[in-house]
Amino acid sequence: MSDLVTGEAVVLELRLARPATRALAFFIDILLQLVCFGILMILVALVTGDGASGSLIGGLVIACLVLTFVGYNTTIETLTRGKSIGKYAMGLRVVRDDGGPVGFRQALVRALCGVFVDFFLTSGCVGFFTAMLSPRGKRVGDILAGTVVLRERAPKAADPIPDVPPALLPWASRAEMSRLPDDLALSVRSYLSRYHELSPEARTALGNQLAGAVVTYVSPPPPAGVPAWAYLAAVLGERRKRAFAQLHQTAPAGQWSGGGSMQASGDVRAQGLGQGVGQGLGPGAGQGLGPGAGQGFGMGSGSASTHAHSPLESASQAADPTPHSDAPTEPAPPQSSPPQSSPPPSSGGFAPPR
Repeated sequence: MSDLVTGEAVVLELRLARPATRALAFFIDILLQLVCFGILMILVALVTGDGASGSLIGGLVIACLVLTFVGYNTTIETLTRGKSIGKYAMGLRVVRDDGGPVGFRQALVRALCGVFVDFFLTSGCVGFFTAMLSPRGKRVGDILAGTVVLRERAPKAADPIPDVPPALLPWASRAEMSRLPDDLALSVRSYLSRYHELSPEARTALGNQLAGAVVTYVSPPPPAGVPAWAYLAAVLGERRKRAFAQLHQTAPAGQWSGGGSMQASGDVRAQGLGQGVGQGLGPGAGQGLGPGAGQGFGMGSGSASTHAHSPLESASQAADPTPHSDAPTEPAPPQSSPPQSSPPPSSGGFAPPR
């Protein structure tokens, strides 16, 4: 990776082409140039015949060499804005140092240096060592032309973990998580950010360890069949959402207008992390969970004790044996029951992100 500053003073993070990839693209282009040179020489032999003078043949050969090894790269890179056939095959592109497309001047300088300095007259030694010693992999032609070779193709990014998995939205909206320590929340965030970099065994082991620690501070327990990564993502996402809601409720409206003061950052630290942790990070977070709080996942599937098979719930019940029976003593007025969503399948309905 390399930081590139554009003409508008914007810093871009770009992927530089690797020497091995550039070498493969170079060999593809050389093979095509040799084929073109052979075709031109056949045409010269057919046109001149046997009676042509040696000087004429020598001049035509030099013209064919220049046309092939200088004109090929100059023409193609100018028309395609930095791509030769070899670079296109390897997913590379030549751009200016400010990130703009190359023109005729840059393509011509690179082609001339490739013939007389970098590759042909020096057997590739100058271009190889210059590219290896340059922090941005530049050969002499790139230095003189003010260009750099980048990778256009990048590995497909892994599917991001959602803030709150949709299946856990009803549970997360009524969960009590004000007692969750900040350092434990930071560890969960670090785990979720590195989730795709870990091996499957490490994901499972570390996720279960963190989930077992988090479940002692969060109630009610999660529904049955919820994987550790989904549970941790739901807790962290809901906690962040409540912190922002509390911040917007307490901060003056003028601080969030365009060109406003940056004093809001102090409110984020003082209220979102300090005061919010002690007060539940949201209205009603410290109150009772309400009727049916023990019904896992808000589906009316019974009390939380019916989910004893979940490892997360087992850890929660061991840490807090008191049942969640904080329902108000005064009976609530009868309400029409909302339509019940279908329960998740036996696997929990959670597919791990790829």
